[in-house]
Amino acid sequence: MKKTVAALISEFETWAPPTWQESWDNCGWQIQPGILSDPAGVLVCLTPTLAVMAEAIALQQRGIPVNLIFAHHPLIFSPLKSVKAADPVGEMVLLAIRNGIGVYSAHTNFDQVADGTADILAQKLGLQEVTPVVPTQPGVGYGRVGNLSEPVALQTLLTQIQTVLSPPKLLHSPGVDLQEPVQRVAVLGGSGASFIDEVADTGAQVYLTSDCKFHQFQTARDRGLILMDAGHYATERPACQQLVTRFEKQDLAWVGLSDRDEDFRQFFPPEP
Repeated sequence: MKKTVAALISEFETWAPPTWQESWDNCGWQIQPGILSDPAGVLVCLTPTLAVMAEAIALQQRGIPVNLIFAHHPLIFSPLKSVKAADPVGEMVLLAIRNGIGVYSAHTNFDQVADGTADILAQKLGLQEVTPVVPTQPGVGYGRVGNLSEPVALQTLLTQIQTVLSPPKLLHSPGVDLQEPVQRVAVLGGSGASFIDEVADTGAQVYLTSDCKFHQFQTARDRGLILMDAGHYATERPACQQLVTRFEKQDLAWVGLSDRDEDFRQFFPPEP
């Protein structure tokens, strides 16, 4: 007997408890259409969209037993006042119930946990002696800060980030010497500019995150911190692949990574 949806979710929540979520967040079940006792067939994605739902339905039609979209971002943030056809969230609810596909989100709890969004970024860059930037529980918390095995030129680190994350655009603080040696690096997947002061207090020379505003680059410069913005998608999508790897070690009916996830941003002119 393959592991059920209920067993999968119970095991995940033991590892990354939804009680860790921020007060504004909405982790956990977004739509649960009566699938708890069914063998788990999981499509992992960054953001639960109609495109991902269409992908899950298409997989079902090919005979692949998908019944759960496991997402990082929540589908529902604010209480719904109605569920209507033609509304994106309403359509997701209707399609989920009609096709027996649940939607579950692990957001700020997954950001904090070991092997979560921040940890995976730290691993991608080969950081050592890694600790949370803002501890929230023993050994876990928001962001990670650590050291490269040896100092490298800033340009080398930028090239490494571009290679391992493939962001469409990689922004960094202006007026910096690209040959400056750097070793202590902080990372936080997704929108992490609100943690600039905490990162600066760790002694980090570089901070990799996303969604940084104009004056946040100014704040980072004033704190002596080289700020890098690789984009929300590029800094969190690797953690989705890690979830697939984690789930593949369990006895599930099926697990795969969505290929319909979207960055939601386009740059002009497009990269060649």
